[in-house]
Amino acid sequence: MAEAETCVDCKPENQSVSPTSGATSATTQEHNHLDPSTFVPPSPSITPSITIEFCDRCRWLHRATWTSTELCLTFPTPAIKAITIMPLNAEDTAGRFRVWLFLDGKHPVLVWDRKVEGGFPELKVLKQRIRDHIQPGKSLGHSDK
Repeated sequence: MAEAETCVDCKPENQSVSPTSGATSATTQEHNHLDPSTFVPPSPSITPSITIEFCDRCRWLHRATWTSTELCLTFPTPAIKAITIMPLNAEDTAGRFRVWLFLDGKHPVLVWDRKVEGGFPELKVLKQRIRDHIQPGKSLGHSDK
C-alpha cells in the first residue's frame, strides 16, 4: 500500500470522536496523536522483545508480518527473544503502525511511529535504530552502507 493512500475505514488524523456525544471535533493538545511522549506502549511478556502495533482496518497485516520476519532474521535469539504483532481495530488506533522495543529494566523505546515519521519504516533505518539499542557497534552488513 503506498504511503499516499488512505484507509477508507479510518478517520482523518486531525479529527476525533467524542465518546459522550459522538460528535467529531479537532484534536486537542491533550490528545495529540503526533506527540510520542503521550503514546502508551503495550506490555511485553519477555525482554528483549519487539511489538509491532498496526491498524487492522488499514489491512497492514502483511506489512507487519514482513517487518517482523526481517527483524527475526537480523536479530536472532538471544538478541531479540520475541516479536509480537498486535492488530488494533479502534477509533483511536486508526492508521497506526508503531514499532516498540522492550529492554530489561528500561522504559519501552518507541522505535517507529508511522504518523510521526510521515510513513512506514525503511527496514535499513528500523534495523539500525534497534541495533543501536541492543547491540551497539554490531555490523548490519549492507544495511550499514
